[in-house]
Amino acid sequence: MAKSGTLYSWPNNFRTHQILIAAEYSGFKVNIPKDFEFGKSNKNADFVAKFSSPKVPAFEGADGTILTSVSAITYFVSNEQLRGKTEAEKSKIFDYVSFAQDELMPNACRWVFPILQIYPYNKQTVDSAKEGLKRSLAKLDKHLLTRTYLVGDSITLADICNACTLLQVYENAMDPTFRKPYINVNRWFTTIINQPQFKKIAGEVKLCEKQVNEADLASQSNASVATPAKAKEEKPKKEKKEAPAKKEKEADPADDDPMNDILAAEPPSKDPFDLLPKGTFNMEDYKRFYSNNDEAKSIPYFWEKFDKENYSIWFGEYKYPEELQKVFMSCNLITGMYQRLDKMRKQCFASVCLFGSDNNSSISGVWVWRGHDLAFELSPDWKVDYESYDWKKLDADAKETKDLVTQYFSWAGADKKGRKFNQGKIFK
Repeated sequence: MAKSGTLYSWPNNFRTHQILIAAEYSGFKVNIPKDFEFGKSNKNADFVAKFSSPKVPAFEGADGTILTSVSAITYFVSNEQLRGKTEAEKSKIFDYVSFAQDELMPNACRWVFPILQIYPYNKQTVDSAKEGLKRSLAKLDKHLLTRTYLVGDSITLADICNACTLLQVYENAMDPTFRKPYINVNRWFTTIINQPQFKKIAGEVKLCEKQVNEADLASQSNASVATPAKAKEEKPKKEKKEAPAKKEKEADPADDDPMNDILAAEPPSKDPFDLLPKGTFNMEDYKRFYSNNDEAKSIPYFWEKFDKENYSIWFGEYKYPEELQKVFMSCNLITGMYQRLDKMRKQCFASVCLFGSDNNSSISGVWVWRGHDLAFELSPDWKVDYESYDWKKLDADAKETKDLVTQYFSWAGADKKGRKFNQGKIFK
């Protein structure tokens, strides 16, 4: 008997696509409740209690399995063919699934969302997304030069997840000129989207013929995105008692857009960290103590106050040290990231250090924030830079973690290659 489960999301968005396509290959029966209403059903107390968050997609298997990660759900509904048979295949497939989620998706969304008028247009953000996507597509193109599929001789989760992640950018942004250099990726993508299992879920895919005029996007941004968002914030105050919730929702088309499930579950004006348990660690208190005391006191104070049940510690390392040139330019890179993450400051603290000298340096840092997942996933605002870093969650009880906290909070020591500390910047 085929396995089954319930998926809370929409069938017509790329994140749900990869789950449903994997299920088509494996014969897994996925039910999507017709009465599920994003922004309402997922904020229900029972829903939040079951899934520990209002984030969607969310999945409940017939056997009671609860999953809230898209990659985990996709893996759960798949079979051996898709997951890989050998340990080597499984590892390579997992590597490419992570590549889709960590490298392709942030840049694809940052480019496409303004085009779909889901998010305001910002030239710097879009240009950065294009360059990041070019790097990722170049890697894929080189890999696919002698291959039909990403891993092995048949379609796997690697192909499904990467094709679904690229779907929106192929349809809405990458015109023939942009995609021309990536011959092997185009061939592979065309092969995947024309499989019966893929077409059953995503339908016929029409590739972008002409890029949207970005000057038009810039001029329309306030009218198309900012104004509806503002109305959405003000409307409940004025009409909550006069109009039923359903009519209020229908009045704002942005609420019905299926792409909203990749955005934070709260309106943009709310702090995404508010969705997580508050815990006992007072971030503002620690920032004040750190600023007013030397490390001999502030580091022990950190461990005395740190709430490992509700907060986590992460190590982030810049992926492209070979691109770093002048020290002052590298420092500007850190400062720029801090500026773009300004709204994270309330529930986040970080010490990012530059090691080495001109043309021989590295950037890495220790970050602390509320929650146990990558905080950048909580808001599209925060995804601008994070894919340029490798992230590792640290064990708060491990000696290695305590040593790293001491090193980075004290601005001392050297990086893995022996390059000595040059300078640091605190995010507080």
